[in-house]
Amino acid sequence: MPAPKQTLSFLLQRFREAGIRPRTDIGQNFLIDLNLQRVLLDAAAVSPADVVLEIGTGTGGLTVLLAQRAAAVVTVEVDRQLVQLASEELAGLANVSVLWTDALRRKHEIQPAVLEAVYAHLDAAPGRHFKLVANLPFNVATPLLANLLALDRPPATMTATIQKEVADRITARPGCKDYGALAIWVQCQCRVEVLRVLNPSVFWPRPKVASAFVQLTLEEDRRRAIPDRGYFHDFAGKMFRHRRKLLRSELLASFKDRSKPEVDNLLAAQGFVPTIRAEQLSPEQMLSLCEAVRTM
Repeated sequence: MPAPKQTLSFLLQRFREAGIRPRTDIGQNFLIDLNLQRVLLDAAAVSPADVVLEIGTGTGGLTVLLAQRAAAVVTVEVDRQLVQLASEELAGLANVSVLWTDALRRKHEIQPAVLEAVYAHLDAAPGRHFKLVANLPFNVATPLLANLLALDRPPATMTATIQKEVADRITARPGCKDYGALAIWVQCQCRVEVLRVLNPSVFWPRPKVASAFVQLTLEEDRRRAIPDRGYFHDFAGKMFRHRRKLLRSELLASFKDRSKPEVDNLLAAQGFVPTIRAEQLSPEQMLSLCEAVRTM
């Protein structure tokens, strides 16, 4: 089945026929540059052994291309009208499951029905791999990436379009203004690469900000080095609750059962000076500190 060519003229016609408009309030900005769509698809390196999760089905253009390469595609769309449009394009594709739902049940949880569909396809045959490939709606990109990494069975790779400011936060290094808990959470588990920065003009409707293709590749050795992922995620967030506070102050505020001498000794044992801030710690140092606190 040939994929619909998601050009501006194609989208304008489809939306006009359906009598609807894109909903920018839920991050509906459609990639209309076919060459860039191919860049994203090729970077994802989808194979017949892959089960692909796509968040934001849109009109189904990328979904069709993924279905041609993957064992199965689970595509999720929150907008009922777009589900109807996409279903027309995807009719007859036996390896595509379209879910009309929000990919997030709440801020810190992936919708269970989404995971059930993905895992059912993964378990249907040996040797299958889980991948995320998506032009992510801007309003859910950050919680989706973060929550997928919290899973016991996360994607092996995540290749996605996100806001450039989110890409900057994910790839930031210690001392940078964008460095924070998100960078630490991602970099302690993945190799991260910005594949391409995208001008707003390659989308319709045109967003107000630049975007980027990013790829997160899970590194099992890094991930196994985190004894308690839930505790670590919560800990990193607490340490960046007030960016300009000293790390000592954040520890005392977050762990009130620890005395000042205990916190001072803990920091000294980690080799940190009393005036250090969270933004100065590498992801590995933050994990080490987290474990020292967790096992005190």
